[in-house]
Amino acid sequence: MISLDSRLSLCASFVRQGSRLADIGTDHAYLPVWLCRNGVCECAIAADINPEPLSRGQLTIRQAGLEDKVKTRLSDGLKNISADEADDIVIAGMGGELIAKIIFDCEYSRNKNKRFILQPMTKSELLIERLCQNGFEILSQDCCVASNKCYTVLLVQYSGKERVYDEIYPYAGELKPRENETHLRFLKAHIERLLKKANGDAGFAVLAEKLKESIYGDC
Repeated sequence: MISLDSRLSLCASFVRQGSRLADIGTDHAYLPVWLCRNGVCECAIAADINPEPLSRGQLTIRQAGLEDKVKTRLSDGLKNISADEADDIVIAGMGGELIAKIIFDCEYSRNKNKRFILQPMTKSELLIERLCQNGFEILSQDCCVASNKCYTVLLVQYSGKERVYDEIYPYAGELKPRENETHLRFLKAHIERLLKKANGDAGFAVLAEKLKESIYGDC
């Protein structure tokens, strides 16, 4: 039996019932296999840019007996996946900059029927900023802890509207740190990183203070 870690479980929670899935950077294909086995997705594509991780995914699929539902695809991002093959697209386990590139390199990413589930390992603020600048809306956002590190997962969709945002929004997004301890932990990590950067640029210290005020200001 396949069980998902907290990062993939959170990604799975954002996938729509009955959707067709594309899992970009699938590695062992745990996520698409789990979603198809549990009846969330009717079919899925497990995609990776490199043959070696894709072969691990093929083994997982064979062992699960799901060759008829989960197909593997060698693909650089979404370049070898057509618009009619996926409704929900998961891009997890990469840096925010690479995730942004994969989305904006995809011709059909601005199709309003597509949803993207994004789990950046680093630079989530850069990803959120670029999404806002390019007409994407964060429908939902949550956090989880895996291997004692805190990560965020975003559910986004193209709206065509460029969001007006302040300098805090790329860090905080739609998180609610006053209501959720995991959200608070994620933002505290942002503050720590900003304070480290402040050694070379005092502007980061100002930004860290504003982020603190957005969390604790009225408490």
